[in-house]
Amino acid sequence: MELLNEIWQTARRNKLRTTLTGFAVAWGIFMLIVLLGAGNGLINAQLQQSARFLSNSMVVFGGRTSKAYHGLEEGRNIRLQERDIATTSKEFQNHIDEVGANYSTSGIVANGQEYISTEISGVYPNHTKIDKTEMLYGRFVNDIDIREKRKVLVLSNKQAKELAPRDYPALLGHNVKVGNIMFKVVGIYKDEESGQSEAFAPYSTIKSIYGANTDNAGNIEFTFHGLPTEQANEQFEKTYRQRLNANHEAHPDDESAVWLWNRFTQNLQMDTGIGIIRTALWIVGLFTLLSGIVGVSNIMLITVKERTHEFGIRKAIGAKPWSILRLIIVESVIITTFFGYVGMVLGIAANEYMDATLGHDVIDTGLFQATMFVDPTVGLDVCIEATMVMVIAGTIAGLIPAYKASRIRPIEALRAE
Repeated sequence: MELLNEIWQTARRNKLRTTLTGFAVAWGIFMLIVLLGAGNGLINAQLQQSARFLSNSMVVFGGRTSKAYHGLEEGRNIRLQERDIATTSKEFQNHIDEVGANYSTSGIVANGQEYISTEISGVYPNHTKIDKTEMLYGRFVNDIDIREKRKVLVLSNKQAKELAPRDYPALLGHNVKVGNIMFKVVGIYKDEESGQSEAFAPYSTIKSIYGANTDNAGNIEFTFHGLPTEQANEQFEKTYRQRLNANHEAHPDDESAVWLWNRFTQNLQMDTGIGIIRTALWIVGLFTLLSGIVGVSNIMLITVKERTHEFGIRKAIGAKPWSILRLIIVESVIITTFFGYVGMVLGIAANEYMDATLGHDVIDTGLFQATMFVDPTVGLDVCIEATMVMVIAGTIAGLIPAYKASRIRPIEALRAE
C-alpha cells in the first residue's frame, strides 16, 4: 500500500509527464481497435452479401457479340433459348448438377383493393438454393408445379404486407390476381432488403403465359461440382461458353456473347481481397501501436533520467537497488495498464458507435441495397492482447534505464542534474 501511495504522489507531482505517457498508451490501443473494427465491419458486410448466394453456382446471361463470325456482324444481341438449357443439362453432366432458369416479367399483383407492381420471376425449384431464400410461411416452387404448370405464387413478406396489411400470413393459401389471371399464394419468404422484392412462380407457367411466342428463355442458373480451383473454373467457363456460342453462331472466343456469373471464382477473388485488407489493417494497426510504444519508451527514459538525483538520495539513506527497480517497474505497469484499459474501452465504444450508426446505413445503388458496415467490432482477445503488448513494452522501456539507475553509486547519482 505504501508503494502505491508513493507512485500516486509521484504521478501527482509530474502530471504532464504522466498524462503524456498515458496518452501515448491509450492512443495506440484506441487506434488499433478502431482500425481493426472498421476493417472488420467492411469485411463482414461483404461476407454477408456473398453468403446470400450458393458458392458452387453459376448464372448465365445473354450478351452482345463483339466479333464478326460466319458473315454475321458484331453487335448482335444474344438471347438464351430452350436449346441452351438442354445443352447445359445434357452435355455437361460431369460437372453440372441441377439446371434451372429464370424468366422475368413485370406485372400487377392484386388482392381485393390492395395491389403492388412488381417483378414476377418464373423459376425452377433449385432457385431457392442458388439464391438462398428463407421461407417464413408455406413452401417454394416444386417439381410438380413445374410439370403441371400450376398457377402458384411465392411472395416476399414485404409484398405480402402490402397486399394484406392487417394479417399478411393469412394470405397463404388465398388467390391473388396477377394481371387478369388468378394465382394461389403457396409461400412467403423473408425479404433480405438487398434489392427490389420479386414474386416467384413456376418457370413453365410464366413462360407459357408471357413468353410462349418468343424464343427467349431468360437466364440459366445451375449448381456444379468438381471444379475446386480457379484454373479449373476458367477452363470450364471457356468450354461452356464456346458451346453456347456455337448455338448462336457467335465466335468461339467471343466472351461478350454469353456472360457467366461464377459465384465460386467470385468468392475466391473476394477471399484474396479480404486477406489483403486484413493484412494491411494489421500492418497499419501495428505501426500505430508501435508509435505508442516508442512514445512510452521515450517518456520512460526521460522519467528515469529526471529521477536519477532522487534515486541517489534513496540509496544514500539505505534504499536497496531492488527497491528502486521495483518502484519503476510497478509504476510503469500501473500507468500503462490503467491508460491501456482506458484506450481499450474508448476503442470498443467507438466501434459500438460505428455499429449503431454506420452499421444501420443502407446504400441504395438503384439496382440493389447494401449495408456498408456489419458488426464493426474487434474480439475481446485482440483488445486484451494489444493492451498487454503495450504494458510489456512500457515495462521494458522503464526496466532498462531503471536497472542502470539502481546500479549507480549514490555519489554519482547525487551529482546528476
